[in-house]
Parts: sequence; C-alpha cells; structure tokens
Amino acid sequence: MRLKISIITPSFNQGRFIEQTIKSVLSQGYPNLEYIVMDGGSTDETVSILKKYEGKLKWISKKDKGQSDAINQGLRMAKGDIVAWLGSDDFYMPGTLHRVAYYFEKHHTSVWLTGDYIIVDEMGRKIQSPVRVYKNMLRMSNSFNTLSFANYVNQPSTFWRRSLHDEFGYVDERLHYCMDYDFWLRIMKKYPLSFIPLPLSGFRIHKDSKSGSQYNLQFEEEVEVAKRYQKNMAIIALHKLHNHIIRAIYTLIK
Repeated sequence: MRLKISIITPSFNQGRFIEQTIKSVLSQGYPNLEYIVMDGGSTDETVSILKKYEGKLKWISKKDKGQSDAINQGLRMAKGDIVAWLGSDDFYMPGTLHRVAYYFEKHHTSVWLTGDYIIVDEMGRKIQSPVRVYKNMLRMSNSFNTLSFANYVNQPSTFWRRSLHDEFGYVDERLHYCMDYDFWLRIMKKYPLSFIPLPLSGFRIHKDSKSGSQYNLQFEEEVEVAKRYQKNMAIIALHKLHNHIIRAIYTLIK
C-alpha cells in the first residue's frame, strides 16, 4: 500500500482558477489520495465547480477566519501519512504525488521536502524565471541560517509527514502572508529539508494574489517571523536589506 497523501486547498472566490487546481490534483493518478477543499463561503462559481467533483474530493463551504484558519481546519481533518496544502490558484505538475511518495518511502528519516517550481501569470504563461533560478541558488546552501535570511522554500512544492503536527502544531492563524515561512522555520530548527530537483508545482502570480498585489506587507511580516526564531541580529539585518533589494526589483518588473 502506498503512503496516503492528503492535500488541502483553502479557497475563497477563486472560481476562475480553482478548476485547474482541482484537476491537477485528481489527474495525478495517485492511488491513495485524500483531497480536501476548505472554501470560505465563496460567492462566485466556486461551489458549482466543487459540486462537479462530488465523490472525488471532500469539500466544505462556510465562512472561516481566513486562509490560515482554513488550512488548519483541513490539516486537522487530514488522515494522510504525508500532507500539504495547495492554493486555489496554484497547481501540481504531472507525476508530483508519485515522486513525493517515492521519496518518502525510500528516505525513512526525511520528514519534509520541497521541490522546484515554475511561476506563471493569470494566463498560465511562465514568468519571473530569474526568481526561480535565484531561489535554487539559495537552496544549494540549505540551512536554518540561510532560510532565516530569505525564504527559498516554495510553498506549493512542499510536503511533510503529518506526524510533524504533533511536534510543531499547525500554522499560526495570526499571520496573513507568511504562515508557511513561520512553519518552515519551526521545522528547520530541528530537521533538515530534503529536495527533489524537479518542478513539482506551478505558482501563480496575478493582480489579486498576495504575492502579486501585497508583497510589501508580505515582506514586512516575513521579517517579523524571522525575528521569532533567528537571534542573530546580523542575519535579520541582512534579511531586511535583502527585502529592500527584492522590493526594488519587483517595482521594476511589475
């Protein structure tokens, strides 16, 4: 029996993208999959799309306290050996779940892993390739200090053993942008991050996405999260400088 994998998709009014997200999960052909969509009471076409996949996934549509709350609700429902969340505007590359399961089955001491990814716009066109290359370079010096300097872990391409929640809890619901980064730093203080050098997901940036329209607020929260775990103020100062440089670059390319 293959490891059971649970995927959580938090959603709110992403009807124009969520069907691609759903199809990318269900088309994986993975034999032991649990797929849960936690919708925050969408008023667009999301619910009608979810109804089309009745019986192939579990879904709930009701008002929640935000994305972090939806993620935690789904993770607490999950029964899989391996868990992850996938945004309702992102998608998996073909073969991702088989690759992830194979890695965890062969590497029993590995408790979390990430992979490469592509960045796309709202039309699905590849963009920002230099960002991906840069984060791959950071990943080569994979360590807690490097992660404290810059978040090089791509959230949609990251998976972990559900047992980690017994040790580290769930995502911090007070955070609006960097709940994933906070969770990564907690784990990284104790467990090394494994890496699959293949694109596992597509990360979408568009005018309504947090990464597309609210990156200044995201960077501010990111520094505050880093301060929680990294006590070397020189690294925090470098993180701030790094964010200023990235912000300037984003201003030029957006």
